[in-house]
Amino acid sequence: MVVATPTPLLRRGNNKKKTAAFGVPIIDLSDDKSIASEMIVKACEDYGFFKVVNHGVPKKVIARMEREAADFFSRPVSEKGRAGPAAPFGYGSKNIGFNGDKGDLEYILLEANPLSLSQRAKNFSNDPSTFSSVTNDYLSGVRKLSCDILELVAEGLWIEDNSIFSKLISNSHSDSCFRVNHYPPFIAPNNDDEDELNNNHLDLSPNPSKSKVGFGEHTDPQILTILRSNDVSGLQIYTHDGFWIPVPPDPNEFFVFVGDSFQALTNGRFTSVRHRVVSINSWKSRMSMMYFAAPALDAWISAPPQINNIITSNVYRPFKWGDFKQIVYSLRLADSRLDYFKNHT
Repeated sequence: MVVATPTPLLRRGNNKKKTAAFGVPIIDLSDDKSIASEMIVKACEDYGFFKVVNHGVPKKVIARMEREAADFFSRPVSEKGRAGPAAPFGYGSKNIGFNGDKGDLEYILLEANPLSLSQRAKNFSNDPSTFSSVTNDYLSGVRKLSCDILELVAEGLWIEDNSIFSKLISNSHSDSCFRVNHYPPFIAPNNDDEDELNNNHLDLSPNPSKSKVGFGEHTDPQILTILRSNDVSGLQIYTHDGFWIPVPPDPNEFFVFVGDSFQALTNGRFTSVRHRVVSINSWKSRMSMMYFAAPALDAWISAPPQINNIITSNVYRPFKWGDFKQIVYSLRLADSRLDYFKNHT
């Protein structure tokens, strides 16, 4: 199903607010597979973004992960700092990456494999075994969800081997990672409207006194991102027609983003979605958890022949995920990394 409701939109580079009808594509994974696969492909083509319901990840698994993360972020700065600095894994604050990008947030970044988690858990919890167990349970759930989605995509693209994408991230050497972002409450100066604060109103004004960048605009380099947040707004996606669209939070469901690598794997048929987080007027902090589904470092990113038969020319030359990752780390957050791998003939 696709739900469309009037939503205030902000055109990029334009101070004027505009209103249009936009509905976040909603995919019910309990639907018939042929229906779900067709809808996922369309959402990936039109937006690079959608929401999934009936996803199969137990609520108690999500709630336990949220409690563990909230417990860590509630600690004194000096205590949290012992888990950092993020290089790239660990605890970080304000600095995003290595090239000068900053945001109004703190975060933890972890490798999504049991061995690494067990080694790092003591830095994030007084009960490392519980932290490790809870995080592994959560990652197991979202990893399976990612594989289910990728297999539905393959079916929707009429690829005979429906594991052609999912096996990239189910590989034991997968380079997938897990990130939790924590954005502090933001109260705009001279804003005494308690109703507005309690309603988590999203101010799209470019006036910095009314909004604050939590995480700057970017695309995700991996194959897929599976995001879950609490009930505080702030996420925005950028559409093909030049609008920033606020995405209403839904703590019970997951949002899915097409990443750069998936754009390359589909020879540009899918587009990785540009997105950002803008701090809003709220007494409450925003917390979001992202699973970044990635292949092994030595895995080749190349569109399968079935897709290349549909799109006559190869938009991107084949590349290894590890090589692409090096490019990602060398650039600013908002840079377009896939440009480095385009065929220019």
